[in-house]
Amino acid sequence: MATGYGELLRVKHVTRLLVGTLVGRLPNGTAALAVVLFVRAEGGGYTLAGLLAAAYGVATAVGQPLLGRLVDVHGQPRVMLPAAVVSGLSMILFALVGTEPAPVAWAAVVIAGLATPPLEGGLRALWPSVIRHGDGVHRAYALDAVAQEVMFAGGPLVVMLLVAAWSESAALLVVNVVGILGALSVVVSAPSRQWRGAPREAHWLGALRSRGLLALLACFFFVGTALGAIAVANVAYADEHGDELIATWLTSGLGVGALIGGLAYGAVRWAGPPEPRLRLLAVALAAGYAPLVLVPDGVALMTGLSVLSGLFLAPMLACAFVVIDRHAPVGTVTEAFSWLVTTFGVGAAAGTAVAGPVIERGDAASGFAVPAAAGCAALLVLLATARVLAVPGGRTAPGGETQNDRNAALEPGFRSGHQA
Repeated sequence: MATGYGELLRVKHVTRLLVGTLVGRLPNGTAALAVVLFVRAEGGGYTLAGLLAAAYGVATAVGQPLLGRLVDVHGQPRVMLPAAVVSGLSMILFALVGTEPAPVAWAAVVIAGLATPPLEGGLRALWPSVIRHGDGVHRAYALDAVAQEVMFAGGPLVVMLLVAAWSESAALLVVNVVGILGALSVVVSAPSRQWRGAPREAHWLGALRSRGLLALLACFFFVGTALGAIAVANVAYADEHGDELIATWLTSGLGVGALIGGLAYGAVRWAGPPEPRLRLLAVALAAGYAPLVLVPDGVALMTGLSVLSGLFLAPMLACAFVVIDRHAPVGTVTEAFSWLVTTFGVGAAAGTAVAGPVIERGDAASGFAVPAAAGCAALLVLLATARVLAVPGGRTAPGGETQNDRNAALEPGFRSGHQA
């Protein structure tokens, strides 16, 4: 396993793109925890904290596919770098003004979310041009999902260390300045500057005209809901135990579990269509969320349950990347992947908005019941849409050529949606 990943990281540009995207996504990946801690430090309650975090998530959800569509048309540097600067500066303004005056605070949070650059979708669009063989692209998807979990595991720790060393506002400032630098590293790289989207059919729905993509996004809305609720419930659990640092261990534990699962998943060469495998992974993910409602007093045991809850998250994401490519219309690759980010954003916003009031009316155990229910809902969506997902919905590009056809090599014996 280590040898395969070592070979991948030695491919030119791979390490730079992974690290740059990871750092550039740090503000988005830590926003739920950072905003909740900052608002609490300013004297706000869990409801206000959850609503502000939800506003950021919803704004990100709106901005990602719109910016992704612009990237498909105009290229990455001309869209992503200005977006990263605007997003970072807006969140820095929020850190400086606090929650009052309220209109300024809300506007800063919303603008920061809207301008969040679509680095995730952009990176997944770049892999076929950077890695020339199918096994490498397959492993890159898994490593991409793992890198995301590294951010979720290490990001909260970075935030808490900054809070301990300085303050909650300083954490927001530093994380967002670093995020701008990460985005800059990606967009000035040769693959990013040279990448161009394939010709696309003019359609106002863009990638959303694919029924398979819509089914997949509905599933991942509930996965996002689970993750958003867990972020707030972790803070509540830490408050009940009198130590804010516990929230970091729990959130990082989830990321560590996903990291382990993702590395193992990427080491296997999977055969057959990915859609049935995605359903099995959804079963495992839902089963992993259920034990969180036990909320044991032992922090070590609760951290272990957090690791278990994240074990199948990265594998499910890596599998979903292949499914998205099979169903996305040609010329919408960045937009399609950005819609996945949007789904997560909307779902996470719903999770944080629901979990805050639920916790205030009950306790941390009530908060952890939200991700347990959301995991079951995600599985039910995949079961209900099995027929839609069974038929790849991608389309052949003008002239009979195919765009970014990763899956012929990734899934031996099966043709991608762009060849169907």
